[in-house]
Formats: sequence, C-alpha cells, structure tokens
Amino acid sequence: MQIDPRGTRFAAALTTLVLCAVLITGSGALLAVQTAIFALGVFAGLQYSPYGWLYRVAIRPRLAPPRELEDARPPRFAQGVGFSFGLVGTVGYLAGADWLGLAATALALAAAFLNAAFGYCLGCEMYLTIRRFRSA
Repeated sequence: MQIDPRGTRFAAALTTLVLCAVLITGSGALLAVQTAIFALGVFAGLQYSPYGWLYRVAIRPRLAPPRELEDARPPRFAQGVGFSFGLVGTVGYLAGADWLGLAATALALAAAFLNAAFGYCLGCEMYLTIRRFRSA
C-alpha cells in the first residue's frame, strides 16, 4: 500500500502536540489515548488511525496531489515503535513511576518532532535498517 507522506508528517505534528501536553500535565490517561491511536495505526492500518482519517478528510482535499507516494510499511512500523514507548510510558504513569512515564514520553516526543519538523522518521529508518540486515 502506498501513502501520502504528508499525512504521516501531519500525524507526527498532532502526536507532537499530544505528547507535549502529556509532558506538561503528567497525564497517564492522555498518554493512554495517544497509545491507542498508535495501536490503531499498527494493528488496523494507518488509514484507520484518527490522525490519518483527519488528514484524508480535512487536509488532503485542500492540497495538490502528492509528488510521490511512499510504502506504508515503514511508517506503520514507526507507529509500532511509538506504541511501545507509549505503552511503557502509560504503565509508568499509571503505576506511579512518573520518571518512567516521563522518559518514555520524551523519547516518543523526540521521534515525533523529528518527523513533524524535518521529515525524518526514526522508526522508518529502523525498519529499513532491520530489512537490510535481514536480507544480508
């Protein structure tokens, strides 16, 4: 499946805002919501993520067609990485280990910000690196 890369950057921008709010408020519940959004992207597909839906319905119709499309597998893997950090952070916050929630959220935020601001997807790069090692 091919996707519009602008959609993944849009999703990363929204994720960045949510994760900033989590760090400011220390809300394990808000991180749990973001983790559920990651889970939808991983297990159901990027097109079923609320951020993907919002991009498709509200943003993409107002833009010119994308110059190029990208394979959905690396961004979907990146959502899995985000899901992992979100899950660890949520457990940390809800178990009273705020330091763990804070650390996991900060790491996920760094990755989301890199994608939103610079178009550099750490999870995508991890996916490609793993694929290279597996085929070698």
